[in-house]
Amino acid sequence: MSRPILAIDADGVLVDLHVGYARAWQLAFGEVLAERDPLAYWPMDRFAVPVIDAEQRLLLREQFQRPALWETLPALPGAVAACHRLHDAGYELVCVTALDAHLQPARARNLKALGFPIRRVVATGHAEGARSPKADAIDALQPVAFVDDYIAYLRGIAPAVHTALVLRAPNGSPNVGDELQLARSVHQDLAGFADHWLGL
Repeated sequence: MSRPILAIDADGVLVDLHVGYARAWQLAFGEVLAERDPLAYWPMDRFAVPVIDAEQRLLLREQFQRPALWETLPALPGAVAACHRLHDAGYELVCVTALDAHLQPARARNLKALGFPIRRVVATGHAEGARSPKADAIDALQPVAFVDDYIAYLRGIAPAVHTALVLRAPNGSPNVGDELQLARSVHQDLAGFADHWLGL
């Protein structure tokens, strides 16, 4: 018998993208960023990021296209244990990430190396709009729940899927306003979702 699926985002839910941003900056410019606000949602607000020109922005973006960057992100506190609890409770965990398709293998290697019980990764690419770029993948997977830390990625998710929002860092968060109604449950982190989902 197949297991029911839980679809889970990666950056901000399983792994720490802020570390990746700081590494990308160092690779691009040879500088270590100083932390400015540890409670900032966006990396450019968390670190003391100086103003850069268009050419420098292109150089920085290039770093995010390198698989090595995505292979080495650290797990967020409690995320691996939360995933094992969910897996042990009988769920198949599938990572649905907004990375470009060519970075999917790097993401899968990173999750495996960190000890996550996740063997499937679906890379959807990133796009802003009225419908989440992850919505088609969620339709295809038909999970019982989908966990993300970005409210816009809950747009267009089928009503049959339990949508769970991880709030993560509060300062400058886009997770505000009327769209919070898109989330059926709200949690501080993945461990909080696991507690809720498993009835603990």
